[in-house]
Amino acid sequence: MNIKRAKQEIKNCIEAYLLKNERGEYVLPAVRQRPLFLIGPPGIGKTQIMEQVARECQVGLVSYTITHHTRQSAIGLPFIEKKQYGGREYAVTEYTMSEIVASIYNQIEETGLKEGILFIDEINCVSETLAPTMLQFLQCKTFGNHRIPEGFIIVTAGNPPEYNKSVREFDIATLDRIRRIEVEADFEVWKEYAADMAVHPAVISYLEARKENFYRIESTVSGKQFATPRGWEDLARLMEVYEKLGRKVDREAVVQYIENPGIARDFAAYLELYYKYRTDYQIDVLLSGKVPERVYEKLSRAAFDERLSVVNLILAYLNGRFREAEDRETYLSVLLEELKKFRDGQVPESEQDKEETQKGRENHSQTAGGEKRASELLGFLSEELDRNTGWKKKAGFLDRREEYTLLAVSDRLRFYGSILEKEELTGRNEGFSRVRELFSQERDSYESFCQETLEMLERAFDFLEAAFGDSQEMVIFVTGLTTGKSSVRFLQENECERYYEYNRRLLFENQENSLLERLDSLSRQFPLQ
Repeated sequence: MNIKRAKQEIKNCIEAYLLKNERGEYVLPAVRQRPLFLIGPPGIGKTQIMEQVARECQVGLVSYTITHHTRQSAIGLPFIEKKQYGGREYAVTEYTMSEIVASIYNQIEETGLKEGILFIDEINCVSETLAPTMLQFLQCKTFGNHRIPEGFIIVTAGNPPEYNKSVREFDIATLDRIRRIEVEADFEVWKEYAADMAVHPAVISYLEARKENFYRIESTVSGKQFATPRGWEDLARLMEVYEKLGRKVDREAVVQYIENPGIARDFAAYLELYYKYRTDYQIDVLLSGKVPERVYEKLSRAAFDERLSVVNLILAYLNGRFREAEDRETYLSVLLEELKKFRDGQVPESEQDKEETQKGRENHSQTAGGEKRASELLGFLSEELDRNTGWKKKAGFLDRREEYTLLAVSDRLRFYGSILEKEELTGRNEGFSRVRELFSQERDSYESFCQETLEMLERAFDFLEAAFGDSQEMVIFVTGLTTGKSSVRFLQENECERYYEYNRRLLFENQENSLLERLDSLSRQFPLQ
């Protein structure tokens, strides 16, 4: 299965394993909670999805690569303990707590999360001395004498032996105690992920035209040569940083990530063309509606790679706007919830305020009526939001984008407070009226941004209709709009009739043509007598 389906399978497993009955007990006892074993070629995202799963399921995550562990570090060190049996004292071997088990308890102490995932990577590459304990670990969920805490689910991963010389084949006894999930590379699934993560459009555009180079591992006389999704994404991130530094990625840099000289050379050559296309076509000008006639003439003579690059440049530009619209909408939603707390007075007291209230002293920040100043109430909300953000970050519940949104809301609350101080609006009611005005201005700015983006989308359709008509390029554009999470969200909230029209017509026709081609192929294979 592809990595997207594997991710959903893990989420389903977590939901099932953590289901409790009316007594608060897990419906499936630990001994029946088979560990998951993801097996597939390297670089397709097996490890990466674990953080996403833990964040989306709101559970803890402890990750270990087992290859660097010896038997002692994994199960603990032996020590002698005195015990009484039948009235006699015996020296008994006990074990210190495993580093792995201790890490789970440490995370529980730090975050308060008593349910989570223990992820063991490269599990089929364990050392010879550790291999015999794996059966006990997978079946009984123990390392040495210490059990994995109840509520933590075991997920493991590894590569097939053809990709890793260190692999030790699992025997039937082990395989009969795990849930084996075979994972394979899938470009269409990765493209969805790439759109959501804003992977450099040059990489997406190149792979759209050369899907066979998305994932390739082959043996040559010079050794292993390969290209993997992990390599493409890491290369894309490097390209983004290099562009900020005013540098370009050349073939020597590409081959450090895409360790297939032929593919690296091909992509480096394409990248030079891509930068040229970006300069020649100036997407911001195209989407302004003022398209020079020479652009249409140039595209009419262009090769498919160039036309595809232009479509992907437009998609990348629009996707950036869609992501910003999504971020701004999320920011406003979180900010609105905080301002509702301010309106309703749902502000936690500081410990100092509680002590002063108990001692009957007048707080220096109170108004004449005994109510706290509006600016200080906003300050308390900001501090509480910072604390919650810090906890969520420590627990792994936030990606960088979500973290920045919460920090932006906290900064805005403090900014609002400074305005109230400057304008000497001390009461909560009058403070809320002023803050509501400020929030309305931000909301208006967001709606204007969305309207501008919608107009750009309409102009993109104008340009593509004039340049390509109902062609394969238009299908790619409409499909691209349907792929990304941010673009889909924008289109759900901002109606674009032409998108729905093309989506219905072109994609239906595309499916119909594929079906007709398949029927024609079948008729040739099995002619009617």
